[in-house]
Amino acid sequence: MTASRSRAARLGAAAAALLTVAALPACGQPAQPPPVAAPSETTPSTTAPPAAGTTTGAVSAAEFSTISALINDAIAQHRLPGAVVQIGHAGKVVFRLAFGERKLAGEPGLDGSPSPAEAMTEDTIFDLASLTKSIATATAVMQLYEQGRVRLDDPVQTYLPDFNPANDPRRAQQVTLRMLLTHTSGIAGDLSLDGPWGLDRADKADGLRRALGAWVVFEPGALFHYSDINFILVGAIIEKLTGQSIDTYVQSHVFTPLGMNDTHYFPVSKACGPHEVRGNAIVVDPRAPDVTDCPAGSWRTDLLTRVAPTARDEDTPGLNPDHGRLLRGTVHDPTARRMGGATGAAGVFSTAHDVGLFAQALLDRLAGRPSTFPLAQSTLQLMTSPQQPGPWQDLRGLGWDIDTAHSRPRGTIFPVGSFGHTGFTGTTLWIDPGSDTYVIVLANVIHQRGGPPIVGLSGEVATAAARALHLYGT
Repeated sequence: MTASRSRAARLGAAAAALLTVAALPACGQPAQPPPVAAPSETTPSTTAPPAAGTTTGAVSAAEFSTISALINDAIAQHRLPGAVVQIGHAGKVVFRLAFGERKLAGEPGLDGSPSPAEAMTEDTIFDLASLTKSIATATAVMQLYEQGRVRLDDPVQTYLPDFNPANDPRRAQQVTLRMLLTHTSGIAGDLSLDGPWGLDRADKADGLRRALGAWVVFEPGALFHYSDINFILVGAIIEKLTGQSIDTYVQSHVFTPLGMNDTHYFPVSKACGPHEVRGNAIVVDPRAPDVTDCPAGSWRTDLLTRVAPTARDEDTPGLNPDHGRLLRGTVHDPTARRMGGATGAAGVFSTAHDVGLFAQALLDRLAGRPSTFPLAQSTLQLMTSPQQPGPWQDLRGLGWDIDTAHSRPRGTIFPVGSFGHTGFTGTTLWIDPGSDTYVIVLANVIHQRGGPPIVGLSGEVATAAARALHLYGT
């Protein structure tokens, strides 16, 4: 599969989902799920995780057997190499288990030579792909919103003066930050990967220049059209207003406050440890001496032993010096890779445990319980409310999916009003405040060639989780 086909696959579902909607007014109210009994107790997000595959509280491990069967059957059918599933409910981690393989047998190990399979482990670090948009970028920009440094309905050009190089009046006056966050800006889905830009050496400045001049292909505010460029621009706004790179800002203002110690961007330029940079990718060099003192803001390459590899680098044969090598610790998204690995659209790597810390703290804040989540309750209520009120319309929050063609990880029991996001590499997070539940499925689907999208399987897992927890009358 070429890079252009890979990008088309990531955006194909969005293109199929296009529905005309009215121009965006102020946010509406989320659909209200059926009431559920309040949890008897809550557990802070710093609670130590249970042993592998166990449950806590009144739910027995046997009640989650359907989830294990779903994942094991999918592995047996070669739909994915492996996965880690975590479910939280009523303030507790009620299920976490690793399945299958992190790296397939015969695929290159860290030294580049074929090696035996590696078992999936609960502490495996995954390329979250577009989950970056929700967990990192949307959270960070809404911190600036709380500080009064951005306003949702200001034109993007207010913050990025170079946003309109062709003097298109639609771009100058109509495209707002709210539209970027809800994918209703009308901007094209992704940057063109034609030509050598960012291949021989990552070039974030060139990528941003291209994003600032990307075509507006639909009337701003007219319809939902998923676009990586939207969140590249949101990331640029964060960098412009904070004076920090997005990886630096998010690490200190989002991940660290939540105790997400295994969550990082892995920009190639900030790797510390035995490695070499080949084009825009990181390659471990086992012959190089180890490094004991890493500078602040860097990341240690010894983390790569826990990273789930994704796919082989298929971006632009003949021009790409890393073409054909297995990506492991280098972001899979080809645009983010060409931009150095840290953008608002993709680039974050994390574990199921850390994503669970994020989800639990978010649920706690929404419920008014003590929480370390770095946003106020009212801000989270705004972010997770539909921005397009009315029937027959795609419902998106600010950085979160609510009810669109991308909502299959919700399953058939969690109601509209719950929210989540997906990542192309095989990652999903779905959160239901109504039942105080979250479902995490992290997989490296694309590590095997032709691995199908995981959203349907994630939806089946969410449905099985809701049934195991006896939610909404099940």
